[in-house]
Amino acid sequence: MAAPPFPYETRLNILNKPLEVIDERTLADACEYKWYNQTLCKVNDSVVRLGVVEGEYHWHKHDDDDEFFYVVEGRLWIDLEGRTVELSPRQGLVVPKGTVHRTRAGERTVILMVENAGIVPTGD
Repeated sequence: MAAPPFPYETRLNILNKPLEVIDERTLADACEYKWYNQTLCKVNDSVVRLGVVEGEYHWHKHDDDDEFFYVVEGRLWIDLEGRTVELSPRQGLVVPKGTVHRTRAGERTVILMVENAGIVPTGD
């Protein structure tokens, strides 16, 4: 059996319906993966995703979609062509569509992401 193309646990199902309480801490605390992505809810044409990350994601871009990253705990580095942005808890950043980037975390980091519901998380 071939190895999966990316070593990430990516769950695109929408976990919560409108008016359901979302308990991010309980979900993050239960996570056993090094790189985990779970869609929490849909808001209009966008989704909010929980990420629990440690290590490096691959370089990629999204031709038609912006991405918003918000750090809940830990530290997240977003490498861009020519510079790196470091995000601490309670900081966020929008990566504009078409921008080549990768995210990485030296330790377990919990993030929230807001992006178009149809985005392919691994890039175009």
